[in-house]
Amino acid sequence: MSEEDTLFEFPCQFPIKAMGKNDVELDLLVVEIIRRHVDSLGEGAVTTRPSKSGNYTAVTVMIEATSKKQLDAIYQELTDHPHVLMAL
Repeated sequence: MSEEDTLFEFPCQFPIKAMGKNDVELDLLVVEIIRRHVDSLGEGAVTTRPSKSGNYTAVTVMIEATSKKQLDAIYQELTDHPHVLMAL
């Protein structure tokens, strides 16, 4: 299987999810990172949801993914950031 082998057909709509502590503006941070890799985000592309306890926030950004390489770069940059605890 080559590096570009994937089950997805590009371009496709793809949700990027990131979670972190509620003490930072995580949504702005996640959008800033994703915009480095995506040309544009559609209206309503970003949703946030606090945890039941209110200590954590989940951010979902719907993008039009163009390649596996693009998705890998987004996930790498998100997981490298200290405020992002998890990216799915």
